[in-house]
Amino acid sequence: MNNQDIKVRCYSFSLRVLKFISANDVDRKFKPIIDQLLRSSTSIGANVIEAKSSSSKREFIKYYEIALKSANETKYWICLFRDGIKSSSEIKALLNEADEISKIIAASIIKLKKK
Repeated sequence: MNNQDIKVRCYSFSLRVLKFISANDVDRKFKPIIDQLLRSSTSIGANVIEAKSSSSKREFIKYYEIALKSANETKYWICLFRDGIKSSSEIKALLNEADEISKIIAASIIKLKKK
């Protein structure tokens, strides 16, 4: 997967999370979880974009590592939402996509470090 594809995929994922959150009326006591899910899910794509403007390979890898950490955090919040608030087919799909994005970013980091 090239850099453009992962950017588009991350952007689409962020939109799906936004739409999911907007479509689900969640009790206010769960607002901190929703806020964290929103922050971490949008951070993935933001860091992939930031990597594009890096001035060095090392800096590029650093932003991809941050994106990977955000993707892993996103999986945590999705699981917490699924297990503690509401499970649905969309939550399962979001978790699957976050996992796929994590794998792609991790593979990219490994490949870049070998070069």
